[in-house]
Amino acid sequence: VFYYFFNMLVLVSLKAAGDSISPDEQKVSGKEGVSVKLRCTYETSSENVRLYWYRHHLNQAPQFILYKGARSWSSEHISDRRYQSTTSRTSTELTVTQLTLADTALYYCALENTRHCGCTCQCSTVYSLGPAFLIPR
Repeated sequence: VFYYFFNMLVLVSLKAAGDSISPDEQKVSGKEGVSVKLRCTYETSSENVRLYWYRHHLNQAPQFILYKGARSWSSEHISDRRYQSTTSRTSTELTVTQLTLADTALYYCALENTRHCGCTCQCSTVYSLGPAFLIPR
């Protein structure tokens, strides 16, 4: 039986316009075939929020896993059925089902918000990248 240990590795925490996102726990563990949950808490004053999850394998580009809307946005796009996500006004949770050795990677949560200005002028989109979860081999 393989065991996987999920450790949060604090790489960088970007804050833009008062927005932030960060993992809730430093360590999560699971074994092959089970489900594992990673959770991030975010802060933003915007009602137009998308929450993203990425994974990053060593020597490869980061890979998009999913995004899911929160607050006034309800859209979602999930790249693989093994991944599930729930969102609330202050958090996002990624569930990785049927854990395998191939799931060994860094996992990132990210926040996107678009502040609608109520007119046809340009509005700002802000992205905040949270620290990562490390899943070592």
